[in-house]
Amino acid sequence: MSKPHIGFIGLGLMGAAMVTRMQSLDYPITVIANRSRKNVDAAVARGAVEAATSRELAAASDIVMLCVDTSASVEARMLGPDGVLAGLKPGAMVIDFGTSLPGSTKRLAGEAEAKGARYMDAPLGRTPAHAIDGKLNIMAAGDRADFERAEPVFNDLGENVFHVGPLGAGHTLKLINNFFAMTTACAMSEAFAMADQAGLPRQKLYDVMSAGPLKSGMMDFVKANAIDRDPMQLAFSIANARKDVGYYAAMADELDVPSLMSPAAKQALSLAKARGWGDRMAPEMVDFMAELFAKE
Repeated sequence: MSKPHIGFIGLGLMGAAMVTRMQSLDYPITVIANRSRKNVDAAVARGAVEAATSRELAAASDIVMLCVDTSASVEARMLGPDGVLAGLKPGAMVIDFGTSLPGSTKRLAGEAEAKGARYMDAPLGRTPAHAIDGKLNIMAAGDRADFERAEPVFNDLGENVFHVGPLGAGHTLKLINNFFAMTTACAMSEAFAMADQAGLPRQKLYDVMSAGPLKSGMMDFVKANAIDRDPMQLAFSIANARKDVGYYAAMADELDVPSLMSPAAKQALSLAKARGWGDRMAPEMVDFMAELFAKE
């Protein structure tokens, strides 16, 4: 069977890796420049077609995929006279692979359905390195029929593909996941930075903590930077971490319940971003905190 024509918006670290994976499997792909040209030019060199507008990209696509940073960015690409919705074909599908606010996802889905198209949220777990190998975790949400239609594509991109529920459930689950992940990353970063102040070697701290129930993948991501000086094992920026924890807090507000644990992580990430660390990777929070704790 022929593969669906993919329109891909958002060729950052993760999106570029996903496009590379799909091109290796001979998917026809249309791309559009978002923030920088480097990854777009690389995709075009491998055979992708570049569109001038999101509307043009949608008109050429059976499935439009977005992998951008915020709900505002998704809405900017979806709406308006040159947006995806303006060019979306009846029967086409839109999949938001980013981490967005569930309420925004549901509103955009309603507009897509009015055009005779379908909409899914399918946020991702793991890293761009996993994406290159087709080993992402995918938390897909939407109608069961839509999931079954998109499942062959998901299976080409992911090792662990889950249908997590109705539209919006993927973004809800991802926000809870990232709240927990970034709270853990900030706590482990502070633990290393506090060990520095107490004169305790980081390696010794890690050896003891990782021998017990605290051992986790997130601990090892932070350790990779704190001890091995490799922040890219978790290629996820502090700015994106701050955004996701903020979205989690906003979701809690929409649900009219308090978030007791997220304020500390949100404050730490906000302070790091305000001091110019936003483009650094989340495991580098240990360096930020070590600098913050350093005595003159």
